[in-house]
Amino acid sequence: MYNKIILAGNLTRDIEVRYTQSGAAIGNTAIATSRKFKSQTGEQKEEVLFVDITFFGRTAEIANQYLRKGSKVLVDGRLKLDQWTAQDGSKRSKHSVTVENLQMLGSKDEAAPMGGNGYSQQGGSSYEAPAQQQNSYSQPAPSAPAAAPQPTSNIPEIDINEDEIPF
Repeated sequence: MYNKIILAGNLTRDIEVRYTQSGAAIGNTAIATSRKFKSQTGEQKEEVLFVDITFFGRTAEIANQYLRKGSKVLVDGRLKLDQWTAQDGSKRSKHSVTVENLQMLGSKDEAAPMGGNGYSQQGGSSYEAPAQQQNSYSQPAPSAPAAAPQPTSNIPEIDINEDEIPF
């Protein structure tokens, strides 16, 4: 069987990192993706989808270091079904994505210390980098300050009330 999902969008909140007893990092956040389409009446519409995502290991640490709410990312991984019993006794479930590969998107100004590189969960420490750039996340270029990416006017705003987000 094949279970692969690829999503591109903006993070809806900062990454929450916690550590297991063995010291492995686990990072949780969510991504907002959208698609524009024309309805049957010819009206231009936009559909927004919010998906919880989880990073593990070094990928979680890198994501926490460089990404913030609103950061553009491309992730691929496995779709997972989470099931639990709510406090009222009802059974609940939701789908989430376990991230295997992360690629930080945006302009060079937004991604100053990391360029356009991607990071792969597979193999623990292998990098996926475009051929023209070979930056390392743990050793940013000396001339680039290690600061969080600053949002610019290029990032599309999602007009949604924080209270409407279900997480």
